[in-house]
Amino acid sequence: MDDSAARPSPDKTSPPAESIYLRLQSANVFVRNLEKSLQFYLDKLGFEVAFDVVTQTGQRWVGVAPPHGTAVLTLIEPAPESEEYPLIGRPTQIMFVTEDVAAKYGEWRKRGVRFQHSPRLRRIKYQQLGGSRRGESSTIPGQPAPVWGGVFTRFEDPDCNSFGLVSLDEINLAIEAQRRVAAEKAENERRAARELEIAKEVQLKLFPQSMPLLSTLEYAGVCIQAQQVGGDYYDFLSLGRNHMGMVLADISGKGIAAALLMANLQANLRTQFAVALDEPERFLLSVNQLFYENTADNAYASLFFGSYDDHQRRLCYANCGHLCGFLLRSNGELERLDSTCTVLGLFPDWSCSMLQCSIECGDTLALYTDGVTESLDQNEQEFGEERLVDLLHRTRSLPAQELALSVVEEVESFSAKKQHDDITLIIAKGK
Repeated sequence: MDDSAARPSPDKTSPPAESIYLRLQSANVFVRNLEKSLQFYLDKLGFEVAFDVVTQTGQRWVGVAPPHGTAVLTLIEPAPESEEYPLIGRPTQIMFVTEDVAAKYGEWRKRGVRFQHSPRLRRIKYQQLGGSRRGESSTIPGQPAPVWGGVFTRFEDPDCNSFGLVSLDEINLAIEAQRRVAAEKAENERRAARELEIAKEVQLKLFPQSMPLLSTLEYAGVCIQAQQVGGDYYDFLSLGRNHMGMVLADISGKGIAAALLMANLQANLRTQFAVALDEPERFLLSVNQLFYENTADNAYASLFFGSYDDHQRRLCYANCGHLCGFLLRSNGELERLDSTCTVLGLFPDWSCSMLQCSIECGDTLALYTDGVTESLDQNEQEFGEERLVDLLHRTRSLPAQELALSVVEEVESFSAKKQHDDITLIIAKGK
């Protein structure tokens, strides 16, 4: 007979049974005086309150739990005429496991906990038939090794509800193994966190520590990293003869890997920039060659490099596969500083071209990474270039540092989700 019609069809929208959350809520312990019993569990056993609620019937239930355990006892004070009242003062089937019964016995006994007997060695072994277990309190020489065993005692609460306190061999091993795993995990997490802190401190030193003085340009840079370390980079280089170099780069990847690449690129730029003023193309060719040779095949960086002449107000720049820069003129017109060559680090045979523009009094230059324009709101919409340009129009009267921070605040306010990419930008204003 086909009984498939009698069986309900599975709900395809329900999660698999093994993924549904399940845990033991609590075990009920009936007491005569809730406050008196609560003080016993808190003061003498060192338990903690897990919950304290009043049910719909007006009855108060208080959950208590060991400080390092997940099991919860619900203390309930039943009415004298209830069915639960006769259950007060009986042996419970609740067992507490500890790694050292004797130590816990001594500790609790000093606090006034009443024990039915001192700790005893108890051996339990399976009977051959039926799979049941038989308990033995003695240790007889020559007796076969037990399946499991340990030290055992029982204690009582103020209402003579009794509980077991036991230390089992297998459980001891499991507890110790779990403790070692937890300790190793905690130590690894502590070490990793410390290493990240050190990496963050080191990386912060890679950002400009001083600002070349200019008479015709006010400028500022800011980097808000999505993680403790990141792959965005900006820098201001003193090129001599009233020239300043500005760098904005975005390294492929995120986290530690990107931070290492960023440090590599920063070192290449810092060691090679002596020729940047007179031979900017040669400077960038050298940087690309070093970055290509010292990184993996798939590592690359987009970069904007500009050399600013403080006397002539002229910016000579190369955009190496980076997002276009925006030059907002004092009259409201917008110029785009688009790519002049491809990214750094992917090709050994690489070339670049330089372009020029002027930054007059009242003009605003904005360089940024994709953490600004690709930030997403709750509807998965990007912040985008249009919002950035509109923001520059609205805030261009602000000083460079304040304008940069206003962009960061606007992007962070726009994005309702966790920041997934570094937010980095340079703002320069002609004065």
